[in-house]
Amino acid sequence: MDRRAFLLAATALAAARPLGAQPARKLEPYQYPRELDVPYVPTRVSVVEEMLRMAEVKPTDVVYDLGCGDGRIVIMAAQKFGARGVGIDIDPKRIEEARANAAKTGVADRAEFRLGDLFKADIRAATVVTLYLLPEVNVRLKPKLLSELAPGTRVVSHDFSMGDDWRPQRVLRLDNDTLYLWTVPAR
Repeated sequence: MDRRAFLLAATALAAARPLGAQPARKLEPYQYPRELDVPYVPTRVSVVEEMLRMAEVKPTDVVYDLGCGDGRIVIMAAQKFGARGVGIDIDPKRIEEARANAAKTGVADRAEFRLGDLFKADIRAATVVTLYLLPEVNVRLKPKLLSELAPGTRVVSHDFSMGDDWRPQRVLRLDNDTLYLWTVPAR
């Protein structure tokens, strides 16, 4: 099963949970503010690198990864491209793992990981935003990206677009993966 099929199947499974059902476990002391929007599926390292190349990341950039998982995008942005980065994830286990990975790779001074809801996070400092979410999550996130990000901010999404009313500037196919690039327009 490829990643896209896995993500769609996992979303369907989560949606099939009876109303009022709780996740299998809740981690203390942090309580999830709501159900997870997307299951954790790591992006292959080669795809991470291509996402950052596509966005033309440079040392002056601040890369925000929304739904950062284990931190690999922010870490590579710091390691290979010299950028600073911020990863945001709602799962405390992922944030703990990302912080440990940043420390292990020696980029903890340029890679910050925040526990939080990507729909409520302050993303205004980003010059590049990376996403590996789901189509409906991207569509829900689009108004936030367009209203809070400065014109010229680059947005790269792995596998999923932003719907029909914000067409990507560039689409790149890599085997079973598709990358989309947008630039936030002037208001």
